[in-house]
Amino acid sequence: MERELLERLLVGDDEASVAALAALRCGGSYVVWDGTTAAELLAHVYARRLRHTRRRGIETTNLAHAVSLLGQHQLPIRLGQIRAVDGSWTFMLFLTEDGSRMVTCTGVRRTSV
Repeated sequence: MERELLERLLVGDDEASVAALAALRCGGSYVVWDGTTAAELLAHVYARRLRHTRRRGIETTNLAHAVSLLGQHQLPIRLGQIRAVDGSWTFMLFLTEDGSRMVTCTGVRRTSV
């Protein structure tokens, strides 16, 4: 996926989308993987990650909301990732199966940069 297309998909006004877009525009690395995963499975995995980050006091953005949206989404999800240039944040992107729309986005502060 081209960087410019990914920038257009990050149009949300939530904190994670805004931060992910800023990281991308500042030269952050990104990848959008081929293939899809069931939204229900991702909701389960990221709910576990939410509990883990809360227990450890790791800063996240939009993670609880992303878990909720994934739990409601009925179609397969395509995954992407953006890493801030300085390594301080990693953003996970949850796209529609064809990659044409952002379902949700979440970020986690990296504890060791």
